[in-house]
Amino acid sequence: MSLPSSIREINDLPENEKHSIYQRLLPDWLFSTYGIDNDTLMADGHVVIKFRCPSGSRALEITAKRRIHDTDPILYLNLTDTFNNQLLVLLVIVNDPEAPRFDIDVDENGNKTHLGTNSRNLVAEEAAMKAGLAPGQIKKGLRSFKQSIPAFEDFVRSMGHDLFLIEPLAYHNAISFERYGFNYMRGYQEMVRINQEFQPGGEFFRKLSKTSVFRSEDCWKTVRGRSWAIHDGILGYPFSGFQMYKRINAASAVNTFPDAIW
Repeated sequence: MSLPSSIREINDLPENEKHSIYQRLLPDWLFSTYGIDNDTLMADGHVVIKFRCPSGSRALEITAKRRIHDTDPILYLNLTDTFNNQLLVLLVIVNDPEAPRFDIDVDENGNKTHLGTNSRNLVAEEAAMKAGLAPGQIKKGLRSFKQSIPAFEDFVRSMGHDLFLIEPLAYHNAISFERYGFNYMRGYQEMVRINQEFQPGGEFFRKLSKTSVFRSEDCWKTVRGRSWAIHDGILGYPFSGFQMYKRINAASAVNTFPDAIW
């Protein structure tokens, strides 16, 4: 089935029609694992999967919760059209609802940190890091992104596109996307430089210290360790401006952190 070629066009359709189209983006495990009804999108008598796709908008937000009163979603997806009519994934979050929560999203005064980009909750971040989480994670993920790519590619293909874009919000995201076959639209040379400067003797390696929680001496060896050091400001500037793309049914061989361990 061929779909309109943009989010804007889909959003201008009647409510039930556009919701039916966007339901194609929902992974099967949402329903099989968490008991959500595939037709009504309900659990325990409440609609737990919601679409925000107003007419006239270029953006789509999908929020799926296990139960209506849960604080955090199991799945959150934010997708938009670019001005040259490409599809761009702005944010995708998958949370394990059974995992412990780390309040890295609010500071000690209760203000939103925007996942540590505006301000930080250092106590919560340290606890999250020691529990094996990466920057920006409030809970352990479900490691389902890779399995969801084929269904998403099918959706993109149905819209008449041969690729889609994604913006990694942190270093570990970029490395993950490399492993899933993404290439760089912007930021490849910077990723190569980051790897070089984390090598022994490099600029970032020299800034590591046994006295720093987020920049420990051995963090250069792992993807997660580097990401925490970058989140802590070791670059001297924010990790931003990176954009990656994935061609449908094709995988890139880009690898800016050879032999990486997590």
